Amino acid sequence: MINTMKKRFRSLFAPLLLAIVFAGCAQAEPQGDPSTVSTEPQPGVPEGWVTDYAAALKQAKAEGKDVFIDFTGSDWCGWCIKLDKEVLDTAAFEKYAKENLVLVYLDFPRGKPQADALKEQNEKIAKQYGIRGFPTIVVLNSDGNKVGQMGYMKGGPDAFIPALEKLTSKDA
Repeated sequence: MINTMKKRFRSLFAPLLLAIVFAGCAQAEPQGDPSTVSTEPQPGVPEGWVTDYAAALKQAKAEGKDVFIDFTGSDWCGWCIKLDKEVLDTAAFEKYAKENLVLVYLDFPRGKPQADALKEQNEKIAKQYGIRGFPTIVVLNSDGNKVGQMGYMKGGPDAFIPALEKLTSKDA
């Protein structure tokens, strides 16, 4: 009786366990083209964001906008994903950003491919600003000087944008 139950268990659950393990491994493999240092749209980078830090500083200076740097772990950091969903991917934030910010996306993924130059740039900038956790938002004025730092906060764009404006001293 016990041997029969063991055999039935193995025949039913062993394939299921293997399928789960292999599915998890398949998801961890990088897919698609690697992101690179760029001001052009590319896979894995939200629309309207750039990955070229130096170019973003020049653009901000030319346009008189602040620089909004998102240090994120887009494919593993739960709070980063929550910030994206609740704030950064909303129409209200996108409208505010288009008028006031140059958006810089510095990603530290675990499963997405990145060009070596992008990894090196992101690590250098994270070290420069003393980034210790994700998500971290660093805000620079149009001259490239740091004016503040923030992270995830409850309340969506209705709470986030006013907090951002306090850093930048811009009224809504």
